[in-house]
Amino acid sequence: MAFELFALTGKRALITGSSQGIGFALAQGLAEHGAEIVLNGRDAGKLASAAAKLSAAGYKVSVAEFDVTRAQAVAEGVEAIEKNSGAIDILINNAGMQFRSPLEDFPVEKWDQLLVTNVSSAFYVGQAVARHMIRRGRGKIINIASVQSELARPGIAPYTATKGAIKNLTRGMCTDWAKYGLQVNAIAPGYFKTPLNQALVDNPEFSGWLEKRTPAGRWGNVEELVGAAVFLSGKASSFVNGHTLYVDGGITTSL
Repeated sequence: MAFELFALTGKRALITGSSQGIGFALAQGLAEHGAEIVLNGRDAGKLASAAAKLSAAGYKVSVAEFDVTRAQAVAEGVEAIEKNSGAIDILINNAGMQFRSPLEDFPVEKWDQLLVTNVSSAFYVGQAVARHMIRRGRGKIINIASVQSELARPGIAPYTATKGAIKNLTRGMCTDWAKYGLQVNAIAPGYFKTPLNQALVDNPEFSGWLEKRTPAGRWGNVEELVGAAVFLSGKASSFVNGHTLYVDGGITTSL
């Protein structure tokens, strides 16, 4: 009975931005717990490589190549999955980007790109998938937030704005959709070793500061996000809704 709370056998999970980094780690983790995985991204080559890795490990995986920043492409992509693969039981809105610049010099076009990539995509995909989940009376949606949902650093104010929006979008999705049997929550990673953060990982000054600033004293490894994702994807979280779970080594709790 205890293991059933975390079993995902027979469930299908769509994970956006899942050809590398956090998205791929979550895809692999959910697959290990029995889920069928639908990888999403815009780079066909990267998607094929990621799918091959999961297939070689014996997991059931398919690829859905569409641009999550385009509402029509999302609508068509989600419909194709539902029609050709089957019901999407779990959605992880992971697609995102970062751009660093002093706020007074921040390019307007990058502001627009951050908004559509980090916020609009979660709305587009969340809405398209939720319409099917509502009809079925069940579903799990996990939005990837950030410690920047709570904290700011110099040079990333627009990114911080988008992740604050994700936290409250999660609350809004819960408020509208919980009555239909959906659980909508967010995972807020701290500083993890990913391609998105590679420049910071390679910066001795920043890594030294981070290790002192984080109570756990180190960078996170992407595999350490899997437990939270499995919990929020399965029966164990059946009454957890609208919550943002920080997986950050304690950085949001300590000065």
